[in-house]
Amino acid sequence: MKLARYTAYAGPESIVIDDVPVPAPGPGEVLVRVRAAPVTAGDARLRSGKVPRGLGAMLRLAIGLRRPRVAPGWAFAGEVAGLGAGVTAFRTGDRVFGVVGFKGGTHREYLTIPADGRILPLPETLGFNEGAAFFFGGLTAAEFLIDKAHLACGEHLLVAGATGSVGGAAVQIGRHLGARVSATASPANHALARALGAETVTDYRDAAPPGPFDVILDVMGGLGWRGAKGILAPKGRLALITADLPAMLGAALLPHGHGRRVITGTSPETRAKMERLVSLHLAQGYTPAVGQVLPFAMLAEAHAIAESFHKPGNLVVVME
Repeated sequence: MKLARYTAYAGPESIVIDDVPVPAPGPGEVLVRVRAAPVTAGDARLRSGKVPRGLGAMLRLAIGLRRPRVAPGWAFAGEVAGLGAGVTAFRTGDRVFGVVGFKGGTHREYLTIPADGRILPLPETLGFNEGAAFFFGGLTAAEFLIDKAHLACGEHLLVAGATGSVGGAAVQIGRHLGARVSATASPANHALARALGAETVTDYRDAAPPGPFDVILDVMGGLGWRGAKGILAPKGRLALITADLPAMLGAALLPHGHGRRVITGTSPETRAKMERLVSLHLAQGYTPAVGQVLPFAMLAEAHAIAESFHKPGNLVVVME
């Protein structure tokens, strides 16, 4: 089978694809034939080592000082190709999707995963490409809007950076929760933002749209507290998806006035959170927007696109 790996903290050219044996599922494991996998901004950051200010040393301590000791790929969609001893929850041929998380390893043609882990049946309403794209942006958007910001029906939400993986999911989930959704995006992506559910869309390069907003979801950190404080309502919440170390410390330590809060943090990738996101989809509250789809052989090119941080929708590679 084909398997991708990183060779250094460097550009997309540092990705190589090897031929290795197909793994055998152990007891309690499922062997999945991967049909599609996303290529995300997170993948690009882990490969390059380029992370928000103040976090580089922590990243290298976590995944390797000289090269990334993690494997490419965070999520997958595919078919069950084999079952380890004791597995009864799945059958060969079942369509499945899931998450392997921080250590990666989905940019390959076959993978093994615990049957009771982060793997779920793929709904009939999703194809493999949508299944591959489903969890990365959706889990983050749901965590920040529902669990951290507690977005309520009737509130006004601004999604700054509304047409990538996280922003596109946030626009849909915010609308489903009953919020009025405004968005910023590049002009070429305004139609996509409206199609996802934004009522008003402005160019992210212009002045911030008029508020006040009860919740601002700042996907790429372009607004920050300085850009958001003038349009954030009393008791409003600014959620920073991409935050550097000073922003994280400021969110925890500095008062912001009028009961306003700055929210940072990570998104748990638990099976329960995954199941909640599937429920949102089945309630017609979220379906990932798939953008470019490339063959697995063009994984380096996909990384170059992801590293631009301006891809519309979700970027997916498919196994052939």
